[in-house]
Amino acid sequence: MPDRKPVESSDPAELRPEARPGARLEARPELRPDLPQAPRRARFDRALVFVALVAIWIGLATVLGTYWVGSPWGVALRLGSGVWGDLWQALAFVLGPTWSDSAVGGMTRPVNLGLQGQLQGQILVHASYTLFEAVAGFLLGAIPAATLPFLLRRLPIATAVIDPFMVGGYGAPKLALAPLFILWFGIGIASKIALVAITVFFIVYFSALAGVRALDARLVQMAQVAGASERSVARHIVFPGAVPYIFTGLRIAMPYSIGGAVIAELISANRGLGYLIQLGAMNFDTTGVFVALVATTCIVFLGNWSVDTLERWLLRWRPPADTKAEVGS
Repeated sequence: MPDRKPVESSDPAELRPEARPGARLEARPELRPDLPQAPRRARFDRALVFVALVAIWIGLATVLGTYWVGSPWGVALRLGSGVWGDLWQALAFVLGPTWSDSAVGGMTRPVNLGLQGQLQGQILVHASYTLFEAVAGFLLGAIPAATLPFLLRRLPIATAVIDPFMVGGYGAPKLALAPLFILWFGIGIASKIALVAITVFFIVYFSALAGVRALDARLVQMAQVAGASERSVARHIVFPGAVPYIFTGLRIAMPYSIGGAVIAELISANRGLGYLIQLGAMNFDTTGVFVALVATTCIVFLGNWSVDTLERWLLRWRPPADTKAEVGS
């Protein structure tokens, strides 16, 4: 009799051993989306993009000249020397002669290192001024903007009435309001904070409003049938459902807050990174302009990292997301 070929089973559990009960998924890493391969790949890709951007920067500085585009090495030297000068002065102020008269303090004195010409910008001082404006305006605009949609959740008529005015305020050019804020609040820090706050407010408001409107009404009805109070519904259902939308708005508004502070300083200020940009442009110092831009970018990275950290802490109750899906998206 001819040999019969074994009949292949169509049972998925038999075709895929990992699908059987009790099978160990650790044997196949591609079946574990929570493994750290994808984050490592994302970090590697970001490093490649950074290297490519620096290479383009070097090429432009080489072709056009450092008069038009400051070289990365000159920017790094100016930025590092400015930061070290500020740190040295801070140590001398805190420790006094113990630091300034010591051997280490004497050897690392900016004048002895030949960096006295690089310290006119005082990077950390100006960066802290801009950072304070951005953070103060961000909080002043984001907190009311995130709270207002929750207060209007039970007032649909009021929401419909103010909605056209909110859209108009969102579409109004914020830069055009800067002269008014300077007229109302003066040329000090208050006008910069007001411009940042009005910029952040509308972005966060519409994000929070979208989160409140996206809530599944059946969840609220089930909670009310179970006897939950309005406060419990808002705390345990409405707020957790809207938090991802709110943080989306915060993540978008964070760079706008720092950019708004810098733009306000460009218009009228004697401190801040915007002032350094204006000063470098007036003196035809492109390296100084790039130093201020790099410092502003670092502040943006710090702000986005802070928002992401706060979001992970508030949403720690959620199951871990599929890493592969996040990278693919």
